[in-house]
Amino acid sequence: MTLATDFVQAAEPDSRWLMVVLHGLGDSMEGYRWLPEEMGLPWLNYLLVNAPDPYFTGYSWFDFPGDPMPGVRRSYQLLSQLLDDQRQAGFPTHQTFMFGFSQGCLMTWVTGVKYPHRLAGCIGISGFLPDPEALLRERSSMAQHQHFLITHGTMDPLLPFAAAKAQVQKMQAAGLQIEWHEFDKPHTIAGSLEMAVIRRFVQRRRTAPS
Repeated sequence: MTLATDFVQAAEPDSRWLMVVLHGLGDSMEGYRWLPEEMGLPWLNYLLVNAPDPYFTGYSWFDFPGDPMPGVRRSYQLLSQLLDDQRQAGFPTHQTFMFGFSQGCLMTWVTGVKYPHRLAGCIGISGFLPDPEALLRERSSMAQHQHFLITHGTMDPLLPFAAAKAQVQKMQAAGLQIEWHEFDKPHTIAGSLEMAVIRRFVQRRRTAPS
């Protein structure tokens, strides 16, 4: 199995910077066609990705409802191979960002913690971790060198804010480098305000020492 993707080229055609974009439950890559224009970064390429499992009119990264872990492990292996393939295609992992919303946020968490190569940054929006302790046991030696931006809404009716914040604090206490932002929003992206935080994180990581 391989993941369906669509590559959106940067305005600067020779750029090797890449953002891998992971949608949420029941959505697809089509839900993120707006992202390149909204980000407004001419040096950034995008790889829009569909999750592997059909779910109504879209796709899912793992079973919902039900035990998420078999699907999470399977989807991580597919994303790991995808990142390996991008590196072979000329997009260095240290210049590759992960961006995920909801289920895609979970997969961004998992990939950032387990993948054995350093990414440019991992951006997770309105997500959760089904088993933080198990993920920490499986972390790679690179996990403490990854940089995460995690955001969540104080009014999220699907994934309660307090539980999400507690998970972030647990991961921070374990040594992960996590920038945390909370927004007065439900289960969504908080428009230009949140996008400005994401854009600044990406720009800072681009100029950070390698």
